[in-house]
Amino acid sequence: MSPSRNVKTVERYLDGFRRTDHAQILGCLTDDITWTVFGAFHIEGKEAYDAAIEGPGFAGDPDLEVVRMVEEGDTIMAELVGRVPQQDGSVQRLSMAEVFVLRDGLIRERRAWVLPLYEDEVR
Repeated sequence: MSPSRNVKTVERYLDGFRRTDHAQILGCLTDDITWTVFGAFHIEGKEAYDAAIEGPGFAGDPDLEVVRMVEEGDTIMAELVGRVPQQDGSVQRLSMAEVFVLRDGLIRERRAWVLPLYEDEVR
């Protein structure tokens, strides 16, 4: 079975994020997008989203790996692991849970739980 339109949108979005391609990322979003990273920030609208694509201290394209993706209706849940180059030359390792809510094939809401990994895959 081929991926749904919504799964294809999320995959295109993640591909854009891996290359820090603002145009590709923004092309996957509705104009009224909201993005919440719990414990960090909540933003609304494409302009604010565009300004927040590179996180503080990030330097270079992130390496994101999808562990699993589950779809129910217009909602997609993705578990990811990532490695993000930092301005100080280090690499920040992350574990992420992402919820994408879509409307008409575009992401209208993104909710994320992002945990830094300091020692191994669980700590």
